[in-house]
Amino acid sequence: MDRFSVIITAGGTSSRFGERNKLLEKIKDKTVIEETVDKFINIKEIDEIIIPTNKNIKSEFKKLFNNEKIKIIDGGSTRQQSVYKGLQEVKNEFVLIHDGARPLVTQKIIKDAMDKTVKYNAVSVMTKTIDTIKEVDEDGKIIRTIDRSKLYNTQTPQGFRTSLIKSAHEKLIDGNYTDDCSMLEELQVPVYIVEGSYTNIKITVKNDLDFAKIYI
Repeated sequence: MDRFSVIITAGGTSSRFGERNKLLEKIKDKTVIEETVDKFINIKEIDEIIIPTNKNIKSEFKKLFNNEKIKIIDGGSTRQQSVYKGLQEVKNEFVLIHDGARPLVTQKIIKDAMDKTVKYNAVSVMTKTIDTIKEVDEDGKIIRTIDRSKLYNTQTPQGFRTSLIKSAHEKLIDGNYTDDCSMLEELQVPVYIVEGSYTNIKITVKNDLDFAKIYI
């Protein structure tokens, strides 16, 4: 059986959300970060969950989680640095990297991502773009309508052979990538898609939290 580690990123400051860190906001009876972790914790192929977190909320996270599968570590000053710190702790051949602020991911999506990671070495959960996309100049004038037939919106989890994504991080260590697959794209390594869900939103503003409460 192929074994997986999971890195759940939680190092952000929630600057667009408000004063309180969004990961500690409640969706019914659980915090956002608890809802997210719950989606992964009981999948048998996953035997460790690493959470690089903002030092300001690390103590609160330690109070929330008392499971030997979960390891809470200090995050970095950027998402890329936080993921790299997480990768130093990974012990398995494969790793999923997921946004802590995506609590609506389903176990079906996670398992599909795991299956395709083993097959392809690098995958990203994505959804087909359904909106009409316009390119706009700096003055706010529309330049053109972009053909959306080949456009997809990126979600998480993203899955990788651990040695592959760790090598990419080491080669691009001075960058500031907010998406791990884009690092492999930079290095011309193939990445494949996994079908996601339009409900697998990332909680960024308070309206997103309202949606999550309704969906849960």
